Amino acid sequence: MLKLALVQLRTPANQASALNHAAPLVREAAGAGARLVITPEGTNLLQRDRASLLDQIAPAEEDKAVGGLRALADELSIWLLIGSAMVRREDGKAANRSLLIGPDGRIEASYDKLHMFDVDLPSGERHRESATYEPGARAVTADAAGMKLGLTICYDLRFPALHRALAHAGAEILTIPSAFTRATGEAHWEVLLRARAIETGAFVAAAAQGGAHEDGRATWGRSMIVGPWGKVAAIADHDEPAVIVADIDPSEVVQARAAIPVLRNARPFTGP
Repeated sequence: MLKLALVQLRTPANQASALNHAAPLVREAAGAGARLVITPEGTNLLQRDRASLLDQIAPAEEDKAVGGLRALADELSIWLLIGSAMVRREDGKAANRSLLIGPDGRIEASYDKLHMFDVDLPSGERHRESATYEPGARAVTADAAGMKLGLTICYDLRFPALHRALAHAGAEILTIPSAFTRATGEAHWEVLLRARAIETGAFVAAAAQGGAHEDGRATWGRSMIVGPWGKVAAIADHDEPAVIVADIDPSEVVQARAAIPVLRNARPFTGP
């Protein structure tokens, strides 16, 4: 049995403030007994102004918020998935990157967001994530706290093939740290999370940003842990900073996949 905690944030627009915001909630999660703690997309920085963001970001090893959270994981002896940090890649480009931190503070795995949020919403909101970030090119699984994680970020949620591939690779928990807009969150957040859990027979852990942010954006919140049968195990039913906790039983993954073996029953086809 694994005690899992999600931290819901309202990340500020600079790294030092972001660390001061996140650290007490990570401590609260560890104090509740969590061995694996997950934070949302943009844990180190949420800044819509492209010039300001690019001026602030640094390699993950040099980022103030990332460094502080690595030290905190070491201090608390927990696994910590920094849902994503906005960092500078080795080639100088920007990346939206998940970072899995071990109980000794080391970076054990990383994943760069595959799918860029390039959309024109009915509300009039227009987003072009690809104008700032370089997309990743590979799916990533990683072992943490005795379970296998499949790493994804936010807009990746809308691409079932990625999550199916992670499940085929053995992922028992699909991590989907996010900063969903209010409009898309209200319409699609819960139904998509439950669908990904059901169709893969995996737990889904979706830590979220919530509320009105310094940079002017508004995010949906409602961080959620969903079981392999599609039942919501824990939810923050609001958009305020918070911690939610659930006990994760790996046998539920085995049971769900045995009862409805969609991963095994899928067949190749031609057409249309």
